Amino acid sequence: MYRQSFLALIASLVGLCIAATPAEWRSRSIYFLLTDRFARTDNSTTASCDTSAREYCGGSWQGIINQLDYIQGMGFTAIWITPVTEQLQGDTGDGTAYHGYWQQKVYSVNSNYGTADDLKALATALHDRGMYLMIDVVANHMGYAGSGDSVDYSIFEPFNNQEYFHPYCEISNYNNQTDVEDCWLGDTTVSLPDLNTTRSDVQDLWYSWIGSLVSNYSADGIRIDTVKHVQQDFWPGYNDAAGVYAVGEVFDGDPSYTCPYQNYLDGLLNYPIYYPLLGAFESTSGSISDLYNMINTVKSECADSTLLGTFVENHDNPRFASYTSDYALAKNAIAFTILSDGIPIIYAGQEQHYSGGSDPANREATWLSGYDTSSELYTFIAVSNAIRNHAINADDGYVTYKNYPIYQDDTTIAMRKGSNGTQVVTVLSNLGESGSSYTLSLSGTDYNAGQELTEVYTCTSVTVDESGNVPVAMASGLPRVFYPTESLSGSGLCQ
Repeated sequence: MYRQSFLALIASLVGLCIAATPAEWRSRSIYFLLTDRFARTDNSTTASCDTSAREYCGGSWQGIINQLDYIQGMGFTAIWITPVTEQLQGDTGDGTAYHGYWQQKVYSVNSNYGTADDLKALATALHDRGMYLMIDVVANHMGYAGSGDSVDYSIFEPFNNQEYFHPYCEISNYNNQTDVEDCWLGDTTVSLPDLNTTRSDVQDLWYSWIGSLVSNYSADGIRIDTVKHVQQDFWPGYNDAAGVYAVGEVFDGDPSYTCPYQNYLDGLLNYPIYYPLLGAFESTSGSISDLYNMINTVKSECADSTLLGTFVENHDNPRFASYTSDYALAKNAIAFTILSDGIPIIYAGQEQHYSGGSDPANREATWLSGYDTSSELYTFIAVSNAIRNHAINADDGYVTYKNYPIYQDDTTIAMRKGSNGTQVVTVLSNLGESGSSYTLSLSGTDYNAGQELTEVYTCTSVTVDESGNVPVAMASGLPRVFYPTESLSGSGLCQ
């Protein structure tokens, strides 16, 4: 018995050592939150947070620890938090640096969120639950209150001299890659001094820093901000120095522009899918064919679509519910996010159907929802994650099997993911809550004639017909997800 326990302990420790690799991240499902806006140390659910003021609202790392049951209750196995470094201080006229992207001292943490020990405690609390920590990082720029031609470089650590930065210029042409990489983001109220990452000393400092950050705070992965604003050959060294899975933000929906960045980083946020995904379900007249086609385009043009981060909401884009309040459409978008290729990312508040528009309206305080675990989308996300997590456990090849679209019409798309008789088949509609009922006879599922399936959202049993087709009863615009009934044991679904 002792030897078995000892071997189990060793196996668990080995698991922790390799858990930060890209291969291990494929099986994760990420809950993304702005540290300042998710949870407070005092557990308040009434503390005010005026998004239009762009001020700190009091969220903390300890607050996140306090609400890990809420996150894990939806089936998430990782969280992504906003940058942790010390920021520009005070109100700038463009607000405060509550979001974390205006860093000034990278060796110190943002005291508004807590102490370094609090951040370490968050990593420990996550790891005790078998969950991962992803930290947002910025290598492109620092933050300064003032115009770009009046920067006091001495305040930055460690880049405390003008020689570390590109000369000041505003990006005037986003079609000119030199402009994009060498000129500055920001405005004349808050400028974002652009680091010259072609310099070997800048590279050495960043590579050393990212390795230390990951080590000091036991991070399992990193999300990298503003990747397209740094030359591509900087990123392999940065990714290697981190030693963990890195997913980069290339804010562009053109796969021919975005996908090549995956030759330099483990993964990317899947903006090429984001735009047609939003377009397909933001209204009842959305284009299903654009989404269907982009699935195949991303599979062919990106190095590995199973390492991309799939999302339909984040802090830089208007929330899905700002386009439509239709819950059926929201469920279809969420089902695609969780059950298509890549690592699903759900943005805090999405489960409560938050409807904020463009920044800063989309950065609401999650605590004002009361962390309602009975809300319609909270429970829907929990089921969606449960079937994905079960499929991963049942099929070693599920996460590397590239999502295969098998059907489309003007209002419906069907997809197959996985093999070995335990594949998941997802059928989505953009007819919305008032949509009429209809039945598809769906081929191409690879299920066997006579096989018993369960539709996991309604727990309805379905039998594959003698031709191998699945009768799919669509109603009220809601998604359908099928899985072999005999293989559902242990999933906690429809038992």
